[in-house]
Amino acid sequence: MAKSLTLLATIALVFLTTVQAADPDLVSDFAVPDGVDESKLDGVFFTYTGLRGGAPSNNGLGRKTVTVRDFPALNGMGVSMELLEFAPGAVNVPHTHPRGGEIFFVVEGALTVGTTDTNGKLYKNVLQKGDVFVFPKGLPHYQANFDKTNKATVVSAFGSSNAGTVSLPKNLFGSNIPNQVLTKAFKISADTLQQLND
Repeated sequence: MAKSLTLLATIALVFLTTVQAADPDLVSDFAVPDGVDESKLDGVFFTYTGLRGGAPSNNGLGRKTVTVRDFPALNGMGVSMELLEFAPGAVNVPHTHPRGGEIFFVVEGALTVGTTDTNGKLYKNVLQKGDVFVFPKGLPHYQANFDKTNKATVVSAFGSSNAGTVSLPKNLFGSNIPNQVLTKAFKISADTLQQLND
């Protein structure tokens, strides 16, 4: 009996440590929103027009995200996307996507991109028009347009209908984490921390 319980506990532990969160699988061809008559759906349901006009910005980084919130046809599909336009000098600050990996395609211009692994090793490259880079799910990464005159345009796709974004500067320094924790974690003074919070 003790051996059986030990075996069962070991199997449960292995199962629990290998389970990964993901979008739920569909049990039909596609998900019909509540209150919608499926017989009245047509191609418009599967069409999203929100990217027309690009992703202009007033702060250097324009972004239009296409997730299940904006496009209900994505429900259960396990995918989403984003259009990004980087003005000269624009930076997409270090961030993570906790629920999906990201594949990044440069449509126009050039960008410096990088991601770090769990050991802190940086993997970076300069991408040109037509290049693709992948950011693994949950790992910190960034993009920067160091070109002083030309913009860069990117289409980014995610392996989740809502990959989520955790902006590291905002989620660390703009949060309610106690100052004593942040000053010790980053080995900085209270004055420096105040500057980061502003």
